[in-house]
Amino acid sequence: MTDVMPEAFWRGVREFNRGDYYACHDTLEALWMVASDPPKSLYQGILQIAVACYHLGNQNWLGAVTLLGEGTRRLQSYKPTYAELDIEQLVVAGTALLTQLQEAGAEQLHLFTDAEQSSVKGSARLYLRMIADDSASDECFAKHRASAHN
Repeated sequence: MTDVMPEAFWRGVREFNRGDYYACHDTLEALWMVASDPPKSLYQGILQIAVACYHLGNQNWLGAVTLLGEGTRRLQSYKPTYAELDIEQLVVAGTALLTQLQEAGAEQLHLFTDAEQSSVKGSARLYLRMIADDSASDECFAKHRASAHN
């Protein structure tokens, strides 16, 4: 789908990819509250996954598992891609992380997090990838920023 997404959406994507999950939640929640579908549930799914990662970084296993499940389910209808984002990759990676968390259980949460920094370890990090290859991601973000202002 080639819908023009607002600049705030792309800011939320950048925050998500930096691991700034709290800011991502705030950014996308502001969009979600005033949006209608189709992007409304996309915003909600991504922000639920962001909050799941935030919970994971803060050693909240139940919050992470619950919201990771809800977010990945909500994004199913946007697969494989939406607004030049690889939604399928996020759903597959999120589902794999959910399975790993469920199998490990709350007592093994330290395997996925850095408690000192309240962050998710690299192997458990999730990313929203552009359809274009990684070297073109900055160019794609710039294109979307420019088109959002037209």
